[in-house]
Amino acid sequence: MTVTVYLPLLLALVLAWSAPRIAERGGPGPAARGLTAIAVAAAASSTWSLTMLALTMLDDLPPLAALDEHPTLELPEPVPGPVALVAGLALLLGGIRLLIDVRRRLGTHRQLRTAGAAEHGLVVADWSAPFAVAVPGRRGREGHVLVTTGMLRLLDAGERRVVFAHEHAHLAHRHHRLVAATAAAAALNPLLVPIRGTVAYLVERWADEDAAAAVGDRDLTARAVARAALATVGSGSAAALGINGGTAVHRVRALTEPAPTPRRRRLVVPALLGAGFLTTVTVATFEFVALACAWL
Repeated sequence: MTVTVYLPLLLALVLAWSAPRIAERGGPGPAARGLTAIAVAAAASSTWSLTMLALTMLDDLPPLAALDEHPTLELPEPVPGPVALVAGLALLLGGIRLLIDVRRRLGTHRQLRTAGAAEHGLVVADWSAPFAVAVPGRRGREGHVLVTTGMLRLLDAGERRVVFAHEHAHLAHRHHRLVAATAAAAALNPLLVPIRGTVAYLVERWADEDAAAAVGDRDLTARAVARAALATVGSGSAAALGINGGTAVHRVRALTEPAPTPRRRRLVVPALLGAGFLTTVTVATFEFVALACAWL
């Protein structure tokens, strides 16, 4: 096997480096969707590359091990044993991280759904902790917005409209799926952790822009975002969903500027990286198949 099998890991580094720059310009919606798609492709490609590397350890098991010493056979040499072992350990750790993330996320959803029955898509919990969060539905049911009395006491009527519009935007665009997909990708490949953070920020920006359009006042939206986001910093349940009020300063600054216009040219780099992942993993797969056929 050649260096091609390692290229998905290198391309993941390039993607992680370019993600914040992609998020800086244009509308947050296309960027969030594009980065999520390429992160999933990157995680799938790197996981398959690690799987192929780990499978080369099978040549050390009988009866294949005996063929390695056969005097008349010239079998292609697989990757070094330590490399295959590290790949196997990386796969195991990735699977454990993925399981932990999924369990934590599902547990948080269950906890938030116990706050009360939704009426007209809203649950007001009599909790002192100030936070508002979009709670996804399950089994085809619609999600709802959960807001605490602690949050409502901090906001005036206009700011409450902004918060409700923001959380409804999360539900309407199913932002939890984008966040969950990038979190899963980062669990499988830690090199993609910056993508997870970038997409979490982009869905917040996306919901901010939807809220600003709904209330028709960017200054009011900026003020509401600042107060709500700062109030929810450190809120365990909201933060566990990955769509809490982090990076408030950047979000407020963006709302003080004109609404962004779509710039699809910034998605050229992710598209090229996606093509790179597909090409490299395809070539590596053919090499792996050729190696396996020679040994088997």
